[in-house]
Amino acid sequence: MLCAISGEAPQHPVASSKSGNVFEKRLIEAYISENHKDPVNGEELETTDLIDLKSARIVTPRPPTLTSIPSLLSTFQNEWDALALESFTLRQQLNQTRQELATALYQHDAAVRVIARLTKERDEARDALSKVTIGASATNNGDAMQIDAQGLSEGLAAKVDATQEKLSKSRRKRPIPKGWADSEIIEKFGVSSASEPLYSGPTSLAVDESSSLVLVGGSEGVLGIYSLPENKIQQTFTAGARITDAVWYGSQPVAATSSGSVIVFGDGEAKFASHAGSANALALHPSGEILASVGVDKSFVFYDLVGKTAVTQVYTDSELTTAAFHPDGHLFAAGGADGQIKLFHVKTGESAANFELGGPVQDLTFSENGIWFSAVAKDSNSVVIFDLRKEGKAAEAKVLEIGGQVDSIRWDYTGQYLAAAGPRGLTISQYTKSSKSWSDVISTAVPATAVEWGAEAKTLVTVNAEGIITVLG
Repeated sequence: MLCAISGEAPQHPVASSKSGNVFEKRLIEAYISENHKDPVNGEELETTDLIDLKSARIVTPRPPTLTSIPSLLSTFQNEWDALALESFTLRQQLNQTRQELATALYQHDAAVRVIARLTKERDEARDALSKVTIGASATNNGDAMQIDAQGLSEGLAAKVDATQEKLSKSRRKRPIPKGWADSEIIEKFGVSSASEPLYSGPTSLAVDESSSLVLVGGSEGVLGIYSLPENKIQQTFTAGARITDAVWYGSQPVAATSSGSVIVFGDGEAKFASHAGSANALALHPSGEILASVGVDKSFVFYDLVGKTAVTQVYTDSELTTAAFHPDGHLFAAGGADGQIKLFHVKTGESAANFELGGPVQDLTFSENGIWFSAVAKDSNSVVIFDLRKEGKAAEAKVLEIGGQVDSIRWDYTGQYLAAAGPRGLTISQYTKSSKSWSDVISTAVPATAVEWGAEAKTLVTVNAEGIITVLG
C-alpha cells in the first residue's frame, strides 16, 4: 500500500471512507486540518471519517540528535513529507485555476460578441429611425398630421420676410439704448439673490420680457415659473418627462422634453410629438409666431404657434443638440453632435452654410450685430466667435479662452457683452467696437448650467445643477 499523497509506504496507514484511498495518517490529518476535504475527490472529510488499517508494527527508534546521520535522515523525511503535501495542494489549485480561467475567457468572448451584435443593431435602428417621417399631433384637435420638408406656408414665409425687412433696416445703425449697463456697472456684479434648490439637473432657463419671471425645469418632469421679486415658484406644469429646454411664447411657457414632446402650456394648450427620441432644444423666431425644436433623431421641426400645428420637419446627418434663430429671422442655426453648426434658410429649410466647431456643440447664440454668432463645444474651455460673411477657418473671428468649462453662452441685446457660464463660474467678456478689441469685464465663482441677461443688462440670471436660481447685479 502506498500513500495517495506522498507515494510512499505509510508507517501509520489509514483509509478514507469517502474515496477509499490510503494515506499516511500524519499527512492526511495535516491536510484535513487545513482544508477539511478529501484530497482525491474533494468531498467533505474529517478525522473521524478515517479508518485505521492494521499492518506490521514498525518500531521507530527514538529520534536522535541532528549530529548523526539517522537524525538528519529523519529531518529530511519530515521536510519531504511537508513538500509532498504542499506540491499536491499546488497541483490541485493550479488545475482549478486553469478551469476557472478557461470559463472566464469563454464568457468574456461571448459577452464581446453579444455587445458587438447589439451595438450594430442599435446603430441600424437609429439610422432607420432617423429616416422615418414622424407624425405629430396637437391636443386641440387630436388629429395626427404628417410633417414634410416642403418649407413654410405662404403666410408664414411672408411673416419671415416682413420680420427680416423690419429688423435688418435699423440693426447696423441702432444706438445703444439709453440707460443700458456699461462696464463699470457690470464689473461690480455680485450675488443679489439666490433661491432654494428647485429642480434637480436643470440645463436651461428663460427670462420673460419683464425680467421678473423665469422658466426652469429639471429631471422631475416639472416646469416651474419662478418669480424673481417674490423669490418663489408661482406656478408649475407637469410635462411627464425630463425638461430639456424652455422658452416663452408671450406669457405662455413652452417646454421640450426627453420623451420628444414639445408642449405649449396655458391657454389653448398644445402638445406635439414630432421627434423620435429626445427633443434637445427650442428656439423662438423673432416674429414670436414660429417655434423650432431639434432632436436626437437628427431633425429640426418648425411649428406655427398661432395655428398650433407642426408645419415642416427637416432631417440632417447627425443628432442636433442646440438651436437658435438669426436676429433678423431669415436663418436658423442648429448645432450637431458631429461638431457641425448647420445654417438653414427658414422659409425653405434648405442648407445655407456649415461651420466646423471641432466638438459636439454645447450651445450657440447670435449677436445682435447680425454678422456674428458664438458657439462652444461640449466640455470646452473656449468660446469661438464666427463671422457669417466668411467661410472655413477664416470664419473664426475670435476665440475667447474662458479658463474653465463652458456650458452656456449669451450675448446681451447690444452685442457688447458675452456671458459664458459653467461649473467653475461665470465670465463676462466685452467687445469694444471702436478699438475692435476684447477684454474680460468680470469673472465670478458662481457655477451655472444656464445663463440669461436681465433688463438693460443690469442683472444676470443663472441656474446651477442643484436647481438654485441666482441673480447677479
